Amino acid sequence: MGVGEFGGHQGINVGIHMKLFRAPVALACLALTTLPAAAAPAFRLEEATIADVHDAMRAGTLTCHDLVAAYLARIAAYDKQGPALNAIVLTNPNALAEADALDRAFQQRGLSGPLHCVPAIVKDNFETIGLQSAGGSLSLQGFVSNKDAFQVKRIKDAGAIVLAKSNMAEFAFSPVETVNSLLPGYTRNPYDTSRVTAGSSGGTAAALAANFGLIGLGSDTGDSIRGPSSHQALAGIRSTMGLTSRAGVIPLNLLADIAGPMTRTLTDAVKVLQVIAGEDPADPVTAAARARRIPNYRGALVPGGLKGARIGILHQAYEREPDGVDPDVKAVFAAAVEALTAAGAVIVDPAVVNLDQVKRNPDAGPCMGFKYDINNWLASHGDRIPMKSLDDIVASRKWHPSIQVRLQTAQASNPQGPGSDACKQEMAYRKAFGDAVTKAMAEMKLDAFVYPTWSFPPRLIGDLNTPGGDNSQVFSPTSGFPAINVPMGYTRGGKLPAGMTFFGRAWDEITLIKLAYGFEQATNHRRPPASTPPLQ
Repeated sequence: MGVGEFGGHQGINVGIHMKLFRAPVALACLALTTLPAAAAPAFRLEEATIADVHDAMRAGTLTCHDLVAAYLARIAAYDKQGPALNAIVLTNPNALAEADALDRAFQQRGLSGPLHCVPAIVKDNFETIGLQSAGGSLSLQGFVSNKDAFQVKRIKDAGAIVLAKSNMAEFAFSPVETVNSLLPGYTRNPYDTSRVTAGSSGGTAAALAANFGLIGLGSDTGDSIRGPSSHQALAGIRSTMGLTSRAGVIPLNLLADIAGPMTRTLTDAVKVLQVIAGEDPADPVTAAARARRIPNYRGALVPGGLKGARIGILHQAYEREPDGVDPDVKAVFAAAVEALTAAGAVIVDPAVVNLDQVKRNPDAGPCMGFKYDINNWLASHGDRIPMKSLDDIVASRKWHPSIQVRLQTAQASNPQGPGSDACKQEMAYRKAFGDAVTKAMAEMKLDAFVYPTWSFPPRLIGDLNTPGGDNSQVFSPTSGFPAINVPMGYTRGGKLPAGMTFFGRAWDEITLIKLAYGFEQATNHRRPPASTPPLQ
């Protein structure tokens, strides 16, 4: 589609290649309105929320077409050019046509759903009809599913447009950095392009922080929604195991895999959670949601949510030898705790979970895991997918050298299935872990725990000596209980984002949302990165 071929929207003059959308920056100044400039102010794209977009559409000052074109222009200007964030694998060549269809629908009956014309950045491990889903690996290059992942379908049904597929750590292995064999180079942190984004959903996080889209979907096995959200000043929700489906997401380890929202505000993350929560027959773990009525999570977004709340400082999550905690992170977290107190929370410090008796039998053998899960997933796609097994992937040599040990270790393993003694012991261990958390919270009368999501700032790309500082691998993934990251401030002279995790009881997202929203609204730490300013 060339310059001017945008169906008569005179406010836009951006040439967009159907595959790469390499619009010149000089042509990317967008007047986001179909009315004369004097009649209404241009819509400010940067830091826009779902509510901002819908309000502008109702006011007649913004079309879906113009919104989508504006985000595509920013991707063209900043992803492979300028700061070269390398956050995007591909853009949706039908995005503008889908936007036009939504504009026609809006003229007839208004908003098509709660996510009407919400441009979404979707991690490369979510199956998406018409778009490649390769998990960041050359070994799966060219795979296009004939179905949408459950969460992708849910957001589409609610009116969203999948704008782009985002870069990720290959097969979601790394929680520290976003590098793979599919795209050359690393995904860069827009707050300092010499630094990492964390992993594995680093592409989604960098794209959202840089205002390439309105919402994002990521996956989190040990860190990968919360960690990248922390490094890029975002809100990220890892929900209770069983609340949201993983069907159609390339698995890393289904014992702990969760998929969910990443956004610039907690309000938008909650709106996405409301859409994607619920039972899915294709993911048996969601049967646990059947007996539970999905609550109105948006009802927890109320002022003053921290007043009277009892919040425990979970030192066990972040004070570990030999690395300790970076002084800047310690100072920012101390200020965050003061902000919790100022907003009316009662701080319990220290808050300790006794895990001395919670141990897994080391001789039980492996339960499921990557080899078991990826082989099942590959088999489910038959001839549509180039690889048939983990053995095929390893033999192909089409993967980044950094994951060789992980791949070969998984290949050599002998995983056992769900009915095995190994898996029975694994489930007993995870239940005992969660019971210990629940018991500790009851004894201390806590509403939630908090801790720094990372103990160190984002490290330099290629730095293998500075500690990573990931604090997310244990408590939420092992218990299956929910955790939410929100921005808590900035380190290194106010330059590098840091996040705080709210962690609580199973199925109690309502409480965590209320508390995290109270902190977010009291502090307003989110700000856009300087590396991707408004297009001129």
